[in-house]
Order: sequence, then C-alpha cells, then structure tokens
Amino acid sequence: MIHVTVYKDKNDHYRGFRCDGHAEYAEPGEDIVCSAVSVLVINTVNAIEQLTEDAFSVGADEEYGLIDVDFPDTLSHDAVLLLDTMIMGLQSIEETHSEFIHLEIEEV
Repeated sequence: MIHVTVYKDKNDHYRGFRCDGHAEYAEPGEDIVCSAVSVLVINTVNAIEQLTEDAFSVGADEEYGLIDVDFPDTLSHDAVLLLDTMIMGLQSIEETHSEFIHLEIEEV
C-alpha cells in the first residue's frame, strides 16, 4: 500500500509530505495506481522547483517507493496551489482505489 502523509502546522501551512510504499495493484511496470501517484508527486516536486523560488529538501529511495519533502519556510501562493492540486489528485485516486493508497493530513 502507498501511504501519503502531508504535514501542516497549526496555521494550516504546508511543512512537507512523505510518500512511501508500493500499491501492488499490478506487477511492477504495469501498476497504474503506483504510476499515477508517482506522476502526481514527482511532477509536483519538479514544478515547485522549476516554477517557484520556494526552498525545500527532498530525499528519495526508489526501491522503497519513498519521497520525503520538507519545507523549511512558509510557501508561496504558487507552491501552495501546486500542493493543493497534488492532494486533489491523490484524493481522487484514493476514492477509487482505497485498498492501494491511504492519504492523510497530519498537524505538526
């Protein structure tokens, strides 16, 4: 199962997110759930990097399906919009494939 945890502070500001695991919906290379989640997450990270000036750190381990992103500062409007869009897409996947992905928002 893929677990996605989005971290927000008490003021509802994004602090980071962690995505780990594999959907196991199908064989590697054929897993549309894993592929969809990967595209949403990686595209969001790339878009924040290329389209905003927001600072962040990222760690990844492809074998374990891990992407861990940390935002040290309050994000720009554009970065927030990109993250909101990622979450919207992940929620849509969770609605139809809840046995393969779990999304949660956690206050830190």
